[in-house]
Amino acid sequence: MLYETHYRRLVKLASFYTDDTETAEEVVQDAFVKLVAGNHRIAANPDAYLRSMVLNGARSQLRRRRVRRDHVPDAQRTVEAAEVSGVASATAAEIVAALRTLPEKQSAVLVLRYYLDLSESDIAETLGIARGSVKSHASRGLARLAALLPEIRT
Repeated sequence: MLYETHYRRLVKLASFYTDDTETAEEVVQDAFVKLVAGNHRIAANPDAYLRSMVLNGARSQLRRRRVRRDHVPDAQRTVEAAEVSGVASATAAEIVAALRTLPEKQSAVLVLRYYLDLSESDIAETLGIARGSVKSHASRGLARLAALLPEIRT
């Protein structure tokens, strides 16, 4: 039941960090396997625990990818025409790139809030921080995003 209820949202969360649905699905599968195989006693909130596991798994994938990229020369890539990718995707890519430059907690809070539409209490439980910290991380993160992307106003 837990799997059917949360699988898609967890893949969505992981795919934000990995930019790859296949890798995101692997991260989520690994989290469920670790949950079932481990001797974890999750009485309070298994949803928050799973989200934490997925966030950690996605970050691990990013670290591995960064190490591989730093040690392997770039292959030539084909570039799509502007008409194919469009201006909207460029704007979205800029926002994602800016989010990735934020400190880890600020980025995680903003992703969980605006990408997964979680409440402050769910975010606090997922990240293991107080609700007040969620508010301050969100405020600081949004301020930094506004400074990084002054042309994008909501």
